[in-house]
Amino acid sequence: MIFLQRKYTTKMTPRQSSPNILWLETAESTNRTLRERAYTIDNLSVIAAREQTAGRGQGTHSWYSTKGLNLTFSILFNPRELETCDMILLTCATTLGIRDYLKEKGVEARIKWPNDIWVGERKICGILIENILEGKQIRHSIIGIGLNLNEEGWPPELPNPVSLKELTGMHYDTDAELEMLVNKICRRFAMTDTSNGRSSLQEEFEKYLFRRA
Repeated sequence: MIFLQRKYTTKMTPRQSSPNILWLETAESTNRTLRERAYTIDNLSVIAAREQTAGRGQGTHSWYSTKGLNLTFSILFNPRELETCDMILLTCATTLGIRDYLKEKGVEARIKWPNDIWVGERKICGILIENILEGKQIRHSIIGIGLNLNEEGWPPELPNPVSLKELTGMHYDTDAELEMLVNKICRRFAMTDTSNGRSSLQEEFEKYLFRRA
């Protein structure tokens, strides 16, 4: 995770029943684009790109995706009363939301520590979370997600990728699938509002966590 600090005052926008999704043809990084707009857009806003020219994974890793075939996007989440010690809940909610989506497609996925999604021994999704803090409070969380949706032609240097199309034999509409996936994740975000929801997130996360780096 990357932690950014800035002092400011802002009014938290209400949670939306349907996230606002903005598609871009090309972006260097959806996380970077969303971070630049974090103070002026609504909670649960999404920026997606048909093509990312500088998409990042964890550390120094880049994210491979052919233009128009996969989902590369970022969600802005403004948590309610989450502190830096609660950051793991953001990972729990995001990974479980993605797992919910894949399960609905008939795919059983597991979580590889800290925030990759694998099917069997192959990686289908990666996540990069950046937080903007106000003191100890998490004011904005920018959650970048790359999901292999329709990809089939992988570079040889990638050791273990897989796409949803390779698993199911079906081709997917990126716009429709993004909306479904975001809604699953946002339902999980809502669980961070209560102590019972937070406990449930952590318990379920541990249940599907299969490897710690």
